Parts: sequence; structure tokens; C-alpha cells
Amino acid sequence: MEIRYFAWLRERIGTGHEQIETQAQTVAELIEDLKTKSEAHAFALADTAAIRAAVDQELVAFDAPITGAKEVAFFPPMTGG
Repeated sequence: MEIRYFAWLRERIGTGHEQIETQAQTVAELIEDLKTKSEAHAFALADTAAIRAAVDQELVAFDAPITGAKEVAFFPPMTGG
């Protein structure tokens, strides 16, 4: 599964994307799995209130299933102006 990070998440983790294998069933489980990869991942993903997720380019809640997904993206909340 391709994991993509945008904005400050990319900066904190140190990469814009990575390929992983996971047994996670939901976005929330994936986040917990990713936190174990490194201190940078744990730091970047610590505050889930400041993160949004998309599965196969569709905005989803953290309880959304990821089984069969090709891509999960994480990014800060969008702002308008």
C-alpha cells in the first residue's frame, strides 16, 4: 500500500511517500501501525485532531476501512480564504 504525506507531515516524517505492508483494517489502525515505524512517524502522527486522511483519493473518517486500498494519504486540515 502506498502511503502519502503532505505539508508538515511530509516534513516531520522526512518523506512524501512510502510503500508499506500492514495488517491494519482501518485508517486509525494504520496510524497506530505507522507510529511504530520511527520516532518521526510517532511525532508527526501523534495529534490525530490535526490530521485528515484520504483512501484512494477520497476524504474519509479514521474508522474507514482500508482493506484493498491502493493509497492512503495524510494531510493537515484544509483552510479556505
